[in-house]
Amino acid sequence: MVVGVVAPMSWLLSPLRIAAVGLLLALAACGGSKDEAYIEKPVDDLYNKAMDSLVAENYTAAAKTFDQVESQHPYSVWATKSQLMQIYALYEDTKYNDAVIAADRFIQLHPGNRDVAYAYYLKAICYYMQIVDVGRDQKLTELALKALDDVVRRFPDSKFARDAKLKLDFTRDHLAGKEMEIGRYYLKRQEYLAAMNRFKRVVDNYQTTTHVPEALERLVECDLALGLTTEAQKNAAVLGYNYPGSRWYIDSYALLTGKGIPTTASEGWFGRIVSSVF
Repeated sequence: MVVGVVAPMSWLLSPLRIAAVGLLLALAACGGSKDEAYIEKPVDDLYNKAMDSLVAENYTAAAKTFDQVESQHPYSVWATKSQLMQIYALYEDTKYNDAVIAADRFIQLHPGNRDVAYAYYLKAICYYMQIVDVGRDQKLTELALKALDDVVRRFPDSKFARDAKLKLDFTRDHLAGKEMEIGRYYLKRQEYLAAMNRFKRVVDNYQTTTHVPEALERLVECDLALGLTTEAQKNAAVLGYNYPGSRWYIDSYALLTGKGIPTTASEGWFGRIVSSVF
């Protein structure tokens, strides 16, 4: 349909057209008689009904009723509240995709609302709840990372930011785990350059995760396999300096020296390498 275009008068006055429209209206009326008649209810009744469903953990009914609040009373203060509560009801109903769409809509319609932080947070949690094991595609994990980071950046002093920071750590660790899995696969196939790219990504992009010590040790393995002794020594020195008590430090030292680990990190060859790097 093209907005602004007016139909010719000959079309509007055609008896055949009028009869056709009348028939369509009659059919529509007959069909609609089978449905429940639309009855507008007081806004407070609808909202309380939705909240009762929410408390009773009937989340599907709650989401539907919150939607009715908005559709029947779109200009009331309860409409905005209902939009927000509908997001929560959809989240609790594990309808995460619908909840994300509803959250995006709320953010777009009410960017300055005092509760918009909660909409951002619920959106992030919906992605977070869909994080899958590292053996599968991590698209949702990446979306969770971005959404959680949005909460922390936009609302740093909110209670939602504190929880988002904790979940960010887990999300980053999860993504680092995926990189490690791929890197190990390439290393096993002796595709050393491809493996190194994955391990370096962990060291550079996920420095606070639990996977960094192993990534450094795997880099030592790759370096030695390619004959890059100096690079292997540097990566081992970084590992020894930052994670002196880890098993990966012990393994890298053994790879480079063929000996057991010294009693202190400053002892012998390894200590000299650490000093040269730092």
